[in-house]
Amino acid sequence: MIVDISFFQVTVLGAIQGLTEFLPISSSAHLQLPRVLLNWKDQGLTFDVALHLGSLLAVLIYLKDDIANLVKAFFTRIISKKNSTDADLALSLIIASVPGAATGFLLNNFVDQYARSIEILAIFTLVFALVLLYADKKGSRDRSLKQLTWMDASYIGLAQVIALIPGVSRSGVTMSAALLLGYNRKSAAKFSFLLSIPIILGSNALRSYDLYSLQLDSLDFLVLFYGMIVSGVVAYTCIHYFLALVERFGFLPFVVYRIFLSITLFSISLI
Repeated sequence: MIVDISFFQVTVLGAIQGLTEFLPISSSAHLQLPRVLLNWKDQGLTFDVALHLGSLLAVLIYLKDDIANLVKAFFTRIISKKNSTDADLALSLIIASVPGAATGFLLNNFVDQYARSIEILAIFTLVFALVLLYADKKGSRDRSLKQLTWMDASYIGLAQVIALIPGVSRSGVTMSAALLLGYNRKSAAKFSFLLSIPIILGSNALRSYDLYSLQLDSLDFLVLFYGMIVSGVVAYTCIHYFLALVERFGFLPFVVYRIFLSITLFSISLI
């Protein structure tokens, strides 16, 4: 149920979700800031699902051609036994999704209850900023997605499990893992975006299960739809410009920003 929320708040929260879902800067840390700094109430599970749905639609639309090729190649391999690099990539995405999906299903409630303090957000925002910096500097960046192996996919999938800890950043840790395995920046980012699709789908399915008890007349569908659109438009724009930015400048701007964010969170915790 959504309570006491204005269209200004919806705009801010939708923009934060869309901007931070795919950038390596931790969406969980940012979504805490309005609550802490502006004393906004938690707007509830339904609103959270709507914002994530907007982000999901954005990545599905942006990568629609890639997704269509992967789905086609996957079923071609099953039906016609015809192998291809796209079929291998589709299987790699499935392999990489399993650890995060399984761990998230088992531990999601525990993390929500015990690991969302400002101090934890600040610590892991800083630690994994340094991990991203190290990966960007030390990675050879000479491999593309066409060279992705199932073993590498499993390593990236295991790294994604760490993102259950607030402040780590799912996109940040998966990109870091891919960079450390020698993949170039664009490939690391693209695989992270593709990997977000089953994770967001699974997360929303898990959350949606808890919505059945709500009465339809208790939901403000205009607010939900507006929040979804804001999140989706911002996420789509973010994906587009991020791929160009990271190829040109690398991940250093995001590392610097994460360090600044960590200092801000530490300062807030001391107030």
